[in-house]
Amino acid sequence: MKNLLVMKFGGTSMGSAERIRISASLIAEHAKTGPVAVVVSAMSKVTDLLLDSMRRAEAGDEAGLEHDVAALRERHIATCRDLLPAASAIPVLAEVERLVSEFERIARGIWMLGERPPRSVDEAVATGEKLSALMMAAYLESAGTPAVAVNAADVVITDAVFGAASPLMEQTRERASKKLRPLLEKGVTPIVTGFNGATVDGRPTTLGRGGSDFSASILAAALDASELWIWTDVDGIMSADPRLVDDVKVLNEVTYAEAAELAYNGAKVLHPRTLAPLVERKIPVWSKNSFNPSYPGTRIGPKISGPMGPRAVTSMANVALVSLEPASAAMSGTRLMARALAALSSCNAEVLTLTSSTYRQSFCFLIRQEELERVIEHLEEELAIELAHGYVRPIEVERNVGLLAIVGEGMRGTPGLAGRIFTAISRENINIIAIAQGSSELTIAVVVCKEGLVKAVQAVHAECGLGIPVAK
Repeated sequence: MKNLLVMKFGGTSMGSAERIRISASLIAEHAKTGPVAVVVSAMSKVTDLLLDSMRRAEAGDEAGLEHDVAALRERHIATCRDLLPAASAIPVLAEVERLVSEFERIARGIWMLGERPPRSVDEAVATGEKLSALMMAAYLESAGTPAVAVNAADVVITDAVFGAASPLMEQTRERASKKLRPLLEKGVTPIVTGFNGATVDGRPTTLGRGGSDFSASILAAALDASELWIWTDVDGIMSADPRLVDDVKVLNEVTYAEAAELAYNGAKVLHPRTLAPLVERKIPVWSKNSFNPSYPGTRIGPKISGPMGPRAVTSMANVALVSLEPASAAMSGTRLMARALAALSSCNAEVLTLTSSTYRQSFCFLIRQEELERVIEHLEEELAIELAHGYVRPIEVERNVGLLAIVGEGMRGTPGLAGRIFTAISRENINIIAIAQGSSELTIAVVVCKEGLVKAVQAVHAECGLGIPVAK
């Protein structure tokens, strides 16, 4: 299908009846000129509410569970009544009640069991997206744009890794062709739930972090879309976090690789997994602002037309640095690193940076603080004998650190850049704890003390000239 546009609307773009109207107007405008497929997130804060409800259920807090379910029901009923004429709202309200009751049934099962089976969590947590798709489709229909809500579990086929499933693209292409193409050919806009899918045999799954964006990219690739537009609440991808730096600018374009590196190192950009289905087919992505739809946003594609070099600075504060060192010749550094990485893999932890010392055979790696407890548990289990017999020194953990990353294509070919970056940080009297660049020319990662992180970001952003140019 030619000129298919896939649009994805995030939680803030779906956060109220007014925001849904505005998002629907963007859909309707483009549906007049060509086929549009839409992916929606849950209303803002709803996924957190669903997860909190299930945690309360697991803890046996029946009153808390009932309060959360009531809040879920009331918010969506109020939104429906605000969005739709009374007659049109009747069947939609009935479906809202059915979906909320289905969630409550699963949550009460968790309450009775006293635990949250991953499969049940995946089935329940997608309720927010189902409610959003229902309301968006109903409003579009009432406003004269043919639309229908589609459960992504009927389209996106995944493996059985509950909570962080990966798509099976060939099966998804077949299912999307069978389920969505007939709608698009009839001029009907499918409103597809983000974040969720199902195994080949129909068991509900979710796609993990950045799941709704990932759903949109999966569908764009499966349907051979011309473009994917991700609607958020910011004007695009910025040269730094505007909460930390005053003179940030919106980047007109970035490459797939730059966007992935920025996301991996803490920027609120598309998650690296989101971009993977698009790279092979070279489908461009636009990051746009539904609160400022006239702004062009940032284009993400295979190449950029501008100069090479540093493009943006990003940072992460909630990280921890874990250090390991052999204490005896009986344990080589290479073997220790291999064992440690196996332990990290077994608990699905992401290594943000890794650096090593050749002489002492020691090494350290940076991880997110929310992963620290299970990482240490798996490391201690994997190295239990070596730690007990003193072949490995006690594991050291430093929490008072932050990660700074400078991202841009072609930085390796910029003479003196690394020296300028380190000098800019040192001028602020900030100690550099670890450095990682490896073979990639895309990212220079620097670990500094947490207290100096903001100043380091500001200093590097200024040194690299990434801000808004000053008029002469």
